Order: sequence, then structure tokens, then C-alpha cells
Amino acid sequence: MSLEQPRKKLTEKVVVKWKDKAVIIGGGNPVVVQSMTNTDTSEVIKTAVQIKELADAGSELVRITVNTKESALAVPEIRNHLDKMNCSIPLVGDFHFNGHKLLTEVPECAEALSKLRINPGNVGRKAKKDLQFGSMIDAALTYQKPIRIGVNWGSLDQEILAERMDKNARLISPRGADVVMREALIESALSSANKAIDWGMSKNQIVISAKVSNVQELQQVYLELNKRSSFALHLGLTEAGMGLKGIVYSTSALSLLLNEGVGDTIRVSLTPEPGGDRRDEVYVAQEILQSLGIRAFTPVVIACPGCGRTTSTFFQELAENIQKYVRGNMNSWKKIYPGVEKMNVAVMGCVVNGPGESQHADIGISLPGTGEQPVAPVFINGVRGPTLKGDNIAEEFQQLISEYVKDQYGAKR
Repeated sequence: MSLEQPRKKLTEKVVVKWKDKAVIIGGGNPVVVQSMTNTDTSEVIKTAVQIKELADAGSELVRITVNTKESALAVPEIRNHLDKMNCSIPLVGDFHFNGHKLLTEVPECAEALSKLRINPGNVGRKAKKDLQFGSMIDAALTYQKPIRIGVNWGSLDQEILAERMDKNARLISPRGADVVMREALIESALSSANKAIDWGMSKNQIVISAKVSNVQELQQVYLELNKRSSFALHLGLTEAGMGLKGIVYSTSALSLLLNEGVGDTIRVSLTPEPGGDRRDEVYVAQEILQSLGIRAFTPVVIACPGCGRTTSTFFQELAENIQKYVRGNMNSWKKIYPGVEKMNVAVMGCVVNGPGESQHADIGISLPGTGEQPVAPVFINGVRGPTLKGDNIAEEFQQLISEYVKDQYGAKR
């Protein structure tokens, strides 16, 4: 499968920008990776620092919570700090319940954002709903900001759900509650998007999402959304969970859809472990796309799982060391070494598969297993190169990788 493969169904092209920085969602463009801060937005410096970290990790959009007047007032300050740090990543404002008030009372917040996220289940009830939704659309139109209509299973428009449930109950053969719920999610997303169009927005200013926490339900909802509309689609579970569980659920949910050509932008909503790194959700999203051959973000580091032949932890430590080394250099490498993200590196732990896997990689090292001679041959473009030994194998292999990158992807190649 080729990298940067075209999407199977062309959706509307939505441009999200800040000054000269433009991120394009949909329209056959590469799937966009986004993330969300978990700081209190009113804490300007803390939030700006986390946004910069997420951007440096490869997040192409970052969403921030805007839930109070204090957080709305903080948004322009956050934007200003990011601009001073030469971080032009577009910011998405996440609004619930009081977005219509905040965007009216703090117009500079709307100006500093690049996109607005609106949850139609949380914009108001009964007569107020359309008025408050319209107020947010007016802000988007005034400041020329695209929007995401983001429907969530846990905050679904109760009027739509109740109407659907009542209608279903009157059927001779009522459908299951899960089927009705899915239909209500889809209807809420599409009807809200169409209301925004009636209010003056165009299709290429709207992204939609309809998130749930169940993997199978998510897939069914998005496959149906993809059939019924040409709106750009944002993929993600509402909550994937923590650690390994969250990674597995996100990968299972998104991979099928992405392989079907469904989805224009993704977020992996991982629950951070105590003291965990928020950037993990960016790395997981990138790995999903890269494993499917849809995009390439960073060189792939292949490492063996270990067995009784590799009782030493040295190869595990070296694999981790090289993974961090590669990721840590990508911000500078990608600017001067185009194509480096497609490089493959192998860190193998014994003679069984070590030499073979290392030969298949662009550059690889085969470490000695238990009882093997304490030397580590390096293979470069399939050819055996230098043999490393001693206490500085990690540093020496890093240097060889650095030299390989310059030779293979530099201007003189």
C-alpha cells in the first residue's frame, strides 16, 4: 500500500488556518491528526506550553476547552504566546452550554481561534436551542471560522432521541434501542449541519462527528454518515480509556473506517495515566495512520519481542533509546531531510532473526543474545557494515543513524 494514499470518497474540503498556516481537512487530502489539551485554559502559560508540546509531537490541530469567561479571555493571550514561540498551529475552541454567550461577550476569543466545535446536544432546550445555535453560527460567519458539529452519545439532543423513540414504539415491529440511538446520532449531526447551512455557512466550512465509546457502534455510525453526506468527517471514540486498553480500542475502531476510506481527521482520546504524557494520543494517532500506510510521520523502529534467547534487557533499552532519539530529531530532520519519515530502523535481540530483519531495514543492528559472541553487526541498505562492541553501542548506533539520514536524505543524495 502506498503512503499518502488518496481517500476513497471525496468529502468537502475544509480549510482551518491561522495567518499563513493552513490545515486542510477532507477533499482527498491526507488525514489530519489532532489532539486536545487537558489544562485549565485560564492558565495561559501552562496551556500554551502544552499546545506547543502537542504541536511539536505532530498534532496538526489542537482543541482547547472554552467553558468560562476567564478561559475565553485567556484564548487571545494563549494565541499571542504561541505566536511568539513561532508556533502557528490552528486552535479549535470547544464550546458547550454557554458558547453563544462567550462568543458574544468575548469576540476576541472567536478572532483568536481557527475553528469552533459546537455540540448540538448542549446548545439549549426547546425555543432557546435554535436561537443559541444560531448565535454561535453568526460568530463563525462573522469571523470566517469553520465549525465542527460534534454529536456525542453521552450528550445527545434529547428532543431528537425522544421523538425517535416514540416513533419507533408505534411501529408494528419496533427496532432495538441501539438502532434508534444510532439513527438519532446521525440525524442530529446532519440536521444541525444543514441548519448551519440554512444560517449562511457553506458545506466547505463544516466538519461533522458523531462519537460513541463502543467500537462496533462507532463503525456503524460513521459508515452510515459516509453514505449519507459529503461533509468532512472527524473520527474518534468519545473515551477510549487508559493505557493499553485505550490504544487497542482506538486502533480497532479507527482502522476499519480508515481502511474503508472513511475519515478526514482523527483524534485518539486516551485517558492519561497519572503523570502520563498528553502527547501519547498524538503518537498513537500517527502510528495508526502509518501502520495502515495512509501517512508517514516518523521512521519506523522495528524491534523483536524478546524470548529466552534475549534474557538481557539491553536490546529493549536500546530499542527505546533509538525510538526516542528518532522522535526527538524529527522536528529538525523533516525540515532538511525530506522523506526521512519513511526510513526503517531495526533493533534486534539475537542471531535467529537479527541479521535477516536488519538486512531488510534501511539500517539495522543485530545485538548478541544469551551466550552469543558480544558483538553487534550493523547492516546498512542490506549490506553488512561496521560491528559495534563495548559500552557505547547506543551512542555509536545513534551516530550511524544520523550519518545515514544525512547521506540518504540530504541535499547531496
